[in-house]
Amino acid sequence: MAGKHAFLSNEWIRAARAIYAGCAEPTAPAASVRANLVVEGVPFGEGTVLAHLDTSAGFIDIDLGHLAGPELTVHLDYALAKSVLLDGDIQTGLEAFLAGRVRVEGDVTRLLALQQTQPSPRQLELAEEIRAITS
Repeated sequence: MAGKHAFLSNEWIRAARAIYAGCAEPTAPAASVRANLVVEGVPFGEGTVLAHLDTSAGFIDIDLGHLAGPELTVHLDYALAKSVLLDGDIQTGLEAFLAGRVRVEGDVTRLLALQQTQPSPRQLELAEEIRAITS
């Protein structure tokens, strides 16, 4: 799994999950969220990726496919998803939401709660490891 992979590609998902699996401490933010993602404008495959983000079990689970019974579904473009999920650029995500570039179905307060949590030093290290495998 060495090397760099396109964000949200099958290879990236496998490599990111392996990094999180090797972590002994909880990796999820304090706030819990179960969200389906519809990411459009993807530079590989069919152009749209259906994925999910689930922090309810105490770790960050990002995988392909949708969850049954999510708290919300977020529709956004690939560049914004990469900026928010990979780089942690919450401000850009908020601005895109206010500008109507992000559509949210369901409980938007779950996103707001997630936005207000601060990552631990270990979570910041893991984020850097994930960015290192991303092309």
